[in-house]
Amino acid sequence: MFTANPINISIESRTRILKGEPMLDNTQELVIISKRDYLEMEKAKNNAEYLAKLDKSRAQFERGETISFTMDELEAMEAEDWKPTQKVLDFLERTRHE
Repeated sequence: MFTANPINISIESRTRILKGEPMLDNTQELVIISKRDYLEMEKAKNNAEYLAKLDKSRAQFERGETISFTMDELEAMEAEDWKPTQKVLDFLERTRHE
């Protein structure tokens, strides 16, 4: 979370924070870091979450829990009167039992 309100921190503390040194306030259980460091931590967290999703998807693929379609099949699915093909029905049936 970012705050738009300025906080009262000495110039020395600000300089240390901007150089990458976190400021700790144990009485209020706060850590103050630079915005750059915060954004790097947020990016690392998001990357880890994305990699976990990729790992999960790969495991699903390896277990045969995925389905692929040709471009013609995808285009046919756009029709308002589209009904699931046997391929789709078989896939749904197989994944319901797993």
